[in-house]
Amino acid sequence: MSTITAAVAGASGYVGGEVLRTLLAHPEVTIGAVTASSNAGARLGELQPHLLPLADRVLDPTDAEHLAGHDVVFLGLPHGASAEVAATLGDDVLVIDCGADFRLDSSDDWAEFYGGDGAHDWAGTWPYGLPELPGQREALAGAKRVAVPGCFPTISTLTAMPAVLADLVHPDLTIVAPTGTSGAGKKLAPGFLASEVMGQASAYGVGGVHRHTPEIEQNLRKAGAADPVVSFTPILAPMARGILATVSAPLKDGVTADDVRAAYEKAYADEPFVHVLPDGTWPQTKSVLGANLALVQATVDPRANKLVAIGAMDNLAKGTAGGAVQSMNLALGLPETTGLSTVGTAP
Repeated sequence: MSTITAAVAGASGYVGGEVLRTLLAHPEVTIGAVTASSNAGARLGELQPHLLPLADRVLDPTDAEHLAGHDVVFLGLPHGASAEVAATLGDDVLVIDCGADFRLDSSDDWAEFYGGDGAHDWAGTWPYGLPELPGQREALAGAKRVAVPGCFPTISTLTAMPAVLADLVHPDLTIVAPTGTSGAGKKLAPGFLASEVMGQASAYGVGGVHRHTPEIEQNLRKAGAADPVVSFTPILAPMARGILATVSAPLKDGVTADDVRAAYEKAYADEPFVHVLPDGTWPQTKSVLGANLALVQATVDPRANKLVAIGAMDNLAKGTAGGAVQSMNLALGLPETTGLSTVGTAP
């Protein structure tokens, strides 16, 4: 019997829609208010027709009145909007922010990559919702506030972390990651029109300016890397969802492919949502669509003396909504896997 009531703010967007899709499969959750800003007053079915059980719900305004009275509130809001809404919710409510407002520990990083004067006084105050990162399950247990990671930091961290934990590489990482257009949110912009995206790929955020760069470095520090440096290049690919991250880093002396394999298998042996593929098999985005799952594989490039690790993940599932529900389960003391599937869709 469902005992947890959950509201979703920003329910008309891609993230809000994926949170709702995930919650519909959760046996302990009843979906309460669904809210929006400019789309308030519309039927949810007009904007999210795939959410048939909720199609007749009317989107309420995103305000304290409509979000009050729930056990959990998910915020799928634009960057910079979550802090104000969260401040109106009581300390007894579990608030899970799927935006960037609470991800970074450094107010200087926030000011540099998201704008503003650096007065980001809530930096580092919310537990970080990547359970696989050392110490985060303990931090999430019983939490009333959760900062959901960015999608690129999630897959980049999971792809690189075993090598960092085992001290196999120098922390000078190059990451190249094609991604689908849904990562930019549901907005009308010329660069995301089908006629602009289909049949071609393009880099963006080049030269160390992408907003997720400091978050990846922050995660690597939490995994034990001293002064990590990340060169990150995202690539917009002609697909709706998914990320394929390639991580390379210089190997320390004497590290072999067997060492790398052993480190990855050890790191993820007991992880329900990260799977190391058989030797010689490489991740594909189609294998993880709709699943709360990251697939990883790693090897050694002996000519360059570098680690090459590849990870695949659905940016909206494990990369956002699924990871948010995974964190909710831990915060509420539920089994971590409740309501979450590792089965993707195909073809």
